[in-house]
Amino acid sequence: MSESFTVVAEARADAGKGASRRLRRLEGKIPAVIYGAEKPAQSLTLIRKDFEHMLENEACFSSILEVQVGGESQNAIIKDIQRHPAKGFPMHADFLRVRMDQAIKVNVPLHFLNEEQCAGVKLEGGMIQKQATDIEIQCLPKDLPEFIEVDMLEVELGQIVHLTDITLPEGVTSTALEVGEDHDLAIASVVAPRGSKEDEEEVEEAVDGEDDGDSGSDAEASASDDAGDGGED
Repeated sequence: MSESFTVVAEARADAGKGASRRLRRLEGKIPAVIYGAEKPAQSLTLIRKDFEHMLENEACFSSILEVQVGGESQNAIIKDIQRHPAKGFPMHADFLRVRMDQAIKVNVPLHFLNEEQCAGVKLEGGMIQKQATDIEIQCLPKDLPEFIEVDMLEVELGQIVHLTDITLPEGVTSTALEVGEDHDLAIASVVAPRGSKEDEEEVEEAVDGEDDGDSGSDAEASASDDAGDGGED
């Protein structure tokens, strides 16, 4: 189970861009909204510095938050954060309510282990390239992991780590793999140093080949659907 985080919010009645600007500029607050779980959406106000402090902890993005509004607590996850395009600070937050008895889909960060001890790096002089930094998983809220570990210890030069090579916690599934084996995405690879192109090109070709295979499958599925629609017409 992930860490525990509490978001203290106030209900917000005013709406519109002007009201949001006043919150941000004059009161040090930001607008937010919470929705889902078959309940009406509710506009909220957050204290910006407190929310920014919470966001410094990576775990909050893959945790069940306790959102407190007027003495009432609601379980939710961070669904989206709008940030200032230049300065990067949060300008608006979306929270999705969750029910503890219903599975949720969340993007969880990947933590790569043993990078310096990796066989392809330590013994063969390669370098690790990461094709993904997080993956989407599905699970009950109680099983939500803070992160997923990817052990690079025995990965050799030229080898690609796929979704199927990752050990997921009990009760957690990969949404990509649920679609089918052709969505066994590349997560990381060990390639030759930049001065040596041969192994790097081989790995890139392998990854590109997998992408082409996915596109082909999608195209075939689309063609099949079109053919089916034509028959019905």
